[in-house]
Amino acid sequence: MKTVAAGLDACRVVLLIAGIASPVLGAQRKIDVQASADKVGKYEKVEFQIQLDSHYDNPFDPAEVDLALLLTTPGGEQLSLPAFYCQDYQRRQMGNGRNWANWFYPLGSGGWKARFAPAEVGTYQAVVRLKDRTGTTQSGVVRFDCTASPRKGFIHTSRKDPRFFEFSEGDPFIAIGQNVAFIGEGQYVNLTKAEEIFAKMSQNGANFARIWTCCEDWAMAIEARKSAWGRSWHWQPPIVTVPESEGDAEGRKCVKIAGDDGQSLGVSPSHNVALLPQTRYVISGRIKSDGPAGLEIQVGNHSMEGVAAAGMDRWSEFRREFSTGAEERWPGRMSLRLSGNGTVYLEGLSLEEAGGGAELLWEADVNRSPRGVYNPLDCFMLDQVVESAEKNGIYLMLCLITRDLYMKALSDDGSPEYGEAIEDAKKLMRYAVARWGYSTSVAAWEYFNEINPGQPTDRFYAEVGRYLETIDVYGHLRTTSTWSPSAKDCRHGQLDVGQVHHYMRLGTQEDYKDEVAVVIDRGRFLRQHAPNKPVLIGEFGLATEKWGLSDHMQRDAESVHFHASLWASAFSGASGTALFWWWDQLDRQDAYRHYRPLATFLSDVSFAGLQHVSTTIGGDRVRVLGYRGNDRAYLWLADSRATWWNLVEQKQTPEPIEGMELEISGLAPGEYRVQWWDTNEGKIIQQQSHDVSQSPLRLKAPSFSRDTACKVVRSGGTP
Repeated sequence: MKTVAAGLDACRVVLLIAGIASPVLGAQRKIDVQASADKVGKYEKVEFQIQLDSHYDNPFDPAEVDLALLLTTPGGEQLSLPAFYCQDYQRRQMGNGRNWANWFYPLGSGGWKARFAPAEVGTYQAVVRLKDRTGTTQSGVVRFDCTASPRKGFIHTSRKDPRFFEFSEGDPFIAIGQNVAFIGEGQYVNLTKAEEIFAKMSQNGANFARIWTCCEDWAMAIEARKSAWGRSWHWQPPIVTVPESEGDAEGRKCVKIAGDDGQSLGVSPSHNVALLPQTRYVISGRIKSDGPAGLEIQVGNHSMEGVAAAGMDRWSEFRREFSTGAEERWPGRMSLRLSGNGTVYLEGLSLEEAGGGAELLWEADVNRSPRGVYNPLDCFMLDQVVESAEKNGIYLMLCLITRDLYMKALSDDGSPEYGEAIEDAKKLMRYAVARWGYSTSVAAWEYFNEINPGQPTDRFYAEVGRYLETIDVYGHLRTTSTWSPSAKDCRHGQLDVGQVHHYMRLGTQEDYKDEVAVVIDRGRFLRQHAPNKPVLIGEFGLATEKWGLSDHMQRDAESVHFHASLWASAFSGASGTALFWWWDQLDRQDAYRHYRPLATFLSDVSFAGLQHVSTTIGGDRVRVLGYRGNDRAYLWLADSRATWWNLVEQKQTPEPIEGMELEISGLAPGEYRVQWWDTNEGKIIQQQSHDVSQSPLRLKAPSFSRDTACKVVRSGGTP
């Protein structure tokens, strides 16, 4: 059994904070702050735990409570960074191998934090500012030092060439990776498996992953309608408006249980509820009934004394206690059962420790808005995902907004609903910046997964984008995706990364037989509509006509199409490889090995400032993709007959390419080193020196099967 505790380091630096009187009430307001360190490396995290003496109905709403960290950099720049409310958890990994189960249990009852990653060496000053209905309060000054570190910083658009990425410190970045979109205990990839995948990707040179935090109730989702009373794919919950009676608020919801004696209703949150062994718990709520029915409550093996209702005139409160056994960490099935015939209405169902603590049935609240409130456990899981990415050198594109909560509201850009959606999205992005923006492993915010490209989203991206520019002090890249190619989104000025998704689907299009041709076409579309920004193929793979996992991919045991698509997309004009969707199948086939040769070839390469090359030679026998400058060229050569269809389905094995001649024009005079690479092993198979007195440089490729690659660099230069 492995144990991981979340929260601040055990060794904390306590900083003296002076409370300042509220300008409205004149009362002394107290803000206590603990910092994780008084010295931190450049681009490393310093975390502040903040204690307030106030309670807020919705701590995620900055209109109700606006808590911020105000910083003065060593150079005198003023920065404002939002703080955030969160619930910490302890985590245990139980089981072995693929059967690891993650047990998450809340630590305390939630509180406030701020996270920051300094980008300048020297002494920083910070104060915590609180704005709420009582006025504005500000803490005393906190100081910490930023020291030099080897970190490269955040990923941005290259200052040398806007088609590509680079780090804050100027190093080039080429994205090599895949999707790991669904992370949840009911998925092939749970949190433990995601950490294992990141490690395997890293060991093989991959550096990029696209992660969904918008999976509704089947996996990780920060903002979603997760409910103990139903599931999104069959949404028929027993939720009704509270029957009219004195004192009931208009429009409030409750749970309805109706039928004969013994009628049962399950309580099934999307996250498994965790319990502590040998601990006393209380389950509570309120009921009213239409008829003689009462309610019996079952929590695993714990049967509670029945609850009687006082009729329909008023709510009857109930509170029942039980104690867990020495090894009891899961409650098992929870259910509510009618005692007697009739109808029972239930609200406020709650499960917590008898001595107080965090709510364990958070998803039982039927009056919680699906927008503007963030799932505490999923937020903690994303903390863990980001930390694992940092450990393994993986950079993340986080798909944040649950599309189906917003898409209908974005149908009319002049409607009040459209404006409300913008404001809610701003709140979510504010929370993301506050909680995860500090991490250099967060490469980009992706607003939506595959929203309708026909929606009038320009206003949404413009307003949310401008808002991010005011609060995201790190300047994270912004992108989105649509369910069919969207030229307008590729061009949008507030979207930094152009993106398309594409699947090779048998029976719907001829291009499914030729992965390289598909990649070339998608790269051409991206560059046509986003000529001066980074671009990515955000989803890619073989699929059925109905978008499922193709049997062809499962038969491609050597991952032939995966290998060719990686190399083709890296040289296609895009800013990284196509991000494969079928992460579970890639894992089953242990396809990560295909990243290593490409990553090794690109480890000392920058495409910034180079001209893209896409041509054929040898009577269209060989495709050539790559980049050329006046003192270098990086090229990938592929046999046009060696498609996945021919190799896997047709069982054809093309003869090796012999004596292929290649001309490279535009090179300045000088002596050049030429390296020919084995793309399956990631090794140099032949090195040559060539003197170029006049263009073009003529090369003869060594014999190769399927594909090869070459580097041509003028002597004295860096490859």
